[in-house]
Amino acid sequence: MDKSAMKRAYKEAKRPMGVYRITSTRDDKVYIGFGTDLAAKINRHKFELRFGSHRNRELQEAWSLFGESAFDFEVLDVLDHKENPQTNPAEELHVLLEMWIGKLEKEGYSIVTL
Repeated sequence: MDKSAMKRAYKEAKRPMGVYRITSTRDDKVYIGFGTDLAAKINRHKFELRFGSHRNRELQEAWSLFGESAFDFEVLDVLDHKENPQTNPAEELHVLLEMWIGKLEKEGYSIVTL
């Protein structure tokens, strides 16, 4: 496979999308969010937290206080890719997010992704 074919295959790859949570094992608070590329979204959170630049101040403070080992990252639900161009994954992800927030009913750092 040549370089251009590899690039095209990468761009066309369907990455898992869905709802995830970041849980502090010290105080049981959670951050619930969603993403159209779960691995990239979780990596972004870890990067921002490690470098002290996370957008959610309360989550960043807890990370700085407790350390990385006190947090679990978990995918809660994965949304299937639909071939129908009429479907909007962002809308479906919002519905899925609200469903999980209702299920968990925990106080957390955030109930909406930034």
